[in-house]
Amino acid sequence: MIHLKNEDQINKIRKACHITADMFNELIPKIKAGQTTKEIDKMFEDYILAHGGKPAWWREDYPGSVCISINNEVIHGLPSKKRVLKEGDLVSLDVGIDLDGYISDTTHSVEIGKVPPKVKKLHEVTIECLNAGIAACKVGNRISDIANAVYDIASKHGYGVVYDYCGHGVGIDVHEDPSVPNCPFRGANPRIKAGMVLAIEPMINLGTADVEVLDDGWTVVTCDGEVSCHEEHTVAVFEDHTEVLTDLNYCGKSVLK
Repeated sequence: MIHLKNEDQINKIRKACHITADMFNELIPKIKAGQTTKEIDKMFEDYILAHGGKPAWWREDYPGSVCISINNEVIHGLPSKKRVLKEGDLVSLDVGIDLDGYISDTTHSVEIGKVPPKVKKLHEVTIECLNAGIAACKVGNRISDIANAVYDIASKHGYGVVYDYCGHGVGIDVHEDPSVPNCPFRGANPRIKAGMVLAIEPMINLGTADVEVLDDGWTVVTCDGEVSCHEEHTVAVFEDHTEVLTDLNYCGKSVLK
């Protein structure tokens, strides 16, 4: 069931999202080679708790505050004292804040030092896919319009578009209806309505679209070992515009008409 949010609920979700954006702006410059993923997780957790929230993933018993996925890891990489960032890595940081019961959800991939040109291009195209998906998210369109916008750009570059995992509704719970795929699909395809709050999140691979879950039960990796990139924003749909709630430049710049 799709939960359409009212103005008060969106205001509270927006507050959680703006704290999330501020957090990324402050902490991304501090991420560098030589750090362990556990150190990064602690850095984000401390920020969230200091600003009155809780890591949203704790609701789902995830053993960390941030999903930290490196190179061929697509999503849900586990923080570890043994995993050390190195020059040339592409690291995706998937973070949500639970602020008094209202949820944000966003992901940004970070290049550690100088990454290979093909990885930098993948990162640029994944951001382009996200922006195209957001532009297609407006009243009267369908969820498939978001999916097709993402897929068309990624496939044009010969990339694999992950189909086993997708975006979703968000705001009251971490994962809500509707599902928001990144590629053509069959099944429920609701119209986009005012009051929807969605997490749009392309997961784009250099190689195959196929993925598998490691024995830890969480980490999803590409089947061919190629690098994957993940970018995500939480957006709120209004009758006449769509607002990117987690925009890192949200002050006056987060509204798409």
